[in-house]
Amino acid sequence: MIFRVVKLLVICCWVVLLVVLVKKDFLVSTLDSAEQEVLTLAKYQQYYGVYLQEKRIGYVMEDIRPDGEDGLHIHQEASLRLKVLNSVQPITMNLSAKVGKGLQLRTFEFSFSSPFYSTTANGRVEGNTVYFSLDTGGAIMEDTLTLQGPPVLPLNQRSYLLSGVKEKGDKLKVPFFDPFSLSAKTSVVTYKGREKKLLHKRIYNIHLFTESYAGMQTEFWLDDEGKVVRERSPAGFVFQAEPKFKAMDIQDSGDELLSAVAVQYTGKLFQENSTKAVFQLQFPTEAEVELNGGRQHFVDGKLTLNKEVFPPSSGGENIASENSCAGDDATLQASRYVQSDDPALQAKAQEIVGEETDPARQVALLTDWVYNNLEKRPVIGLPDALTTLKSGKGDCNEHAALFAALARSLNIPTTIAAGVTLQNDSFYYHAWNEVCLVGQWLSLDTTVNQIPADLYHIRFTRGDLEGQLAIGALIGKLQIEILPAQE
Repeated sequence: MIFRVVKLLVICCWVVLLVVLVKKDFLVSTLDSAEQEVLTLAKYQQYYGVYLQEKRIGYVMEDIRPDGEDGLHIHQEASLRLKVLNSVQPITMNLSAKVGKGLQLRTFEFSFSSPFYSTTANGRVEGNTVYFSLDTGGAIMEDTLTLQGPPVLPLNQRSYLLSGVKEKGDKLKVPFFDPFSLSAKTSVVTYKGREKKLLHKRIYNIHLFTESYAGMQTEFWLDDEGKVVRERSPAGFVFQAEPKFKAMDIQDSGDELLSAVAVQYTGKLFQENSTKAVFQLQFPTEAEVELNGGRQHFVDGKLTLNKEVFPPSSGGENIASENSCAGDDATLQASRYVQSDDPALQAKAQEIVGEETDPARQVALLTDWVYNNLEKRPVIGLPDALTTLKSGKGDCNEHAALFAALARSLNIPTTIAAGVTLQNDSFYYHAWNEVCLVGQWLSLDTTVNQIPADLYHIRFTRGDLEGQLAIGALIGKLQIEILPAQE
């Protein structure tokens, strides 16, 4: 059992990797109407091979057909094979949408399926507002999102970008609605000029663009007609326009996904009983990180962690004021994926703590229950607490979401921490929790039943799913050096 739990640290599969992978081909954007361009082709179909470490692991298909006199029917599908801890995980995605004049979105249906997880979503657009419903199999959620303008479905025909830029360095802001995470964000697209690129053993002089989103950056190349011919994500995934027979010839599941994005470190490991740790960190300046707060102090590239004491005391050196972290609405309120107001979750929390009223003891009871009652499985999908409670399985993301919902239902301020932790000889991306007790933020990890979490847990961001996506900016760019604590 201990071996399985330790291995689970390796297989906490970050949903951000998949969001980065699919968002370019499964997204709904808002563009200035002056930049919109009506698709001129009556019929259109394009296939893209998906590569990881130069191995074709899947494909994406886009099909466009007329729908009445003034509309189009869009169908996109993707099939992937990802290797997670040497276990091949098949993933399928489908998007069906109807658009009107100017490619403005009218309705959409989206489905996602992977081992141990599946979800469907559908929605309609009225003006600038998207009304949608999400079914995870364990929970049904209904919500709305209002964008800056009527949502437009950008296709792999993106000639509107060529008409929107004039010279190298020009930028465009593109707000979008993503039907996978059902969230709205704004990305910045920058024109980098023409670049000679070797594709299919031929050299093409094509247009290079970069897109920045939550600190992450993707690259894509357009031909003179505005069609995407190649795209590369921060996680190392590559999309390449190909004939159908070639794109659908899935060769492999690629190399181990999580090992590919693991962070090697330098320096000497410290003792397990250490109460202080110091790290030298290097990462992109545009990364939206939250390194200060709680037990962490970051200055001039150096991060110091002081291990907390559990249960915490309201007195002593370096203890914050009694109300320094209590009462933060975001850490007490229910959210789309942390449904602390759901009766089933509230009842389960009360069942776990019984008549115990001391918040520190409640935290200990909840941590122990989540650790012992969730089957340790890698789940590629959007982690939500209610579905996790019903399924009884998950990786670090599901553990953290479920604990947050249970604790918030007892009025304990709780957040989800996202960062890295040490496993064997590398740091892997991971999720855990922080709770506010007697005015102090205290870390804990329900995946391995640690209160407080050990000092190799380095937090880079806090928040529910939307806040966690910022960690994607670190992929492939984070450097960690362990320094002697006395420095």
